Amino acid sequence: MPVLSPDPSGLQEGVLLRELHHRVTNGVAFAIDLVSAAAIRVDGTEAKSALSDVVELLHGYADVHRALAMPTGETLIQAATYIRKLGCGMRRAVLDRMNIQLAFATQSLALQPERCWHLGLIVHELVMHAARHACFDARAGQIRIKLTRTGALVNCVILDNGSRPARETSDRELRIARDIARALGGRIEQGFGAEFTSIVLSFPLTERERGANWSIATRQMRAPRRTRATASNKAVLTASAAADQRGPTVETDPLAGLLRQQERGLFIPRQSADALGGLLSPSHRTDAS
Repeated sequence: MPVLSPDPSGLQEGVLLRELHHRVTNGVAFAIDLVSAAAIRVDGTEAKSALSDVVELLHGYADVHRALAMPTGETLIQAATYIRKLGCGMRRAVLDRMNIQLAFATQSLALQPERCWHLGLIVHELVMHAARHACFDARAGQIRIKLTRTGALVNCVILDNGSRPARETSDRELRIARDIARALGGRIEQGFGAEFTSIVLSFPLTERERGANWSIATRQMRAPRRTRATASNKAVLTASAAADQRGPTVETDPLAGLLRQQERGLFIPRQSADALGGLLSPSHRTDAS
């Protein structure tokens, strides 16, 4: 009888993760079916409404779980689309119920599947961290996700309009996010203000990702201008491909000013000689905790 050699550890982990994802997906679907059936059988408008609300909540968590599934294949993924899809699931599952607005300012960015997945895991953790610990006081809760590329460096900023005190004991909860960031070759820094808190994830692109994003930007620059909006996008892409000095976001809501303020003050306190430190621009500064 032939003896089968064990699979590499990475492959085994992938199989186990997909099996776990499959089981959780089936479990949530089963729970949705049970609660939906109970909502049909139960008497009383208030009870039906409560059970229907539970079904909607479970659907939201199912959306998030599907978005965070480990990817397959080698085709590059548009990270902006992926993050927006994940954000819609978080809105449906949690944020809408907490009366917290979630907004996006994303730049086109192609990432390898597993690295895009890692980015999604970090964004989910950081957004949920902000929702749990933000002290909004009397302000309407707002969380913004900004995803930009500056040359070979990706910056993902999670900014909210909550204050600092409720966060000081919660930093240990970011340990998993920091570990995943290291797997991307990057790091996470935090910044605080009187009425805002920001967490910045920075990581370098791989050689394959740099080539793909340069090619995408070049093709889009050569596309014919159809509208004034298209011309504006072309100017943004030109700047990104040539010098990549700033992201293309123009916002009008209250958090936009805070985001620009953060960008003007962004810095990494360590003047490191590592690959990531060499990519960080002096114009990108943040107060690190």
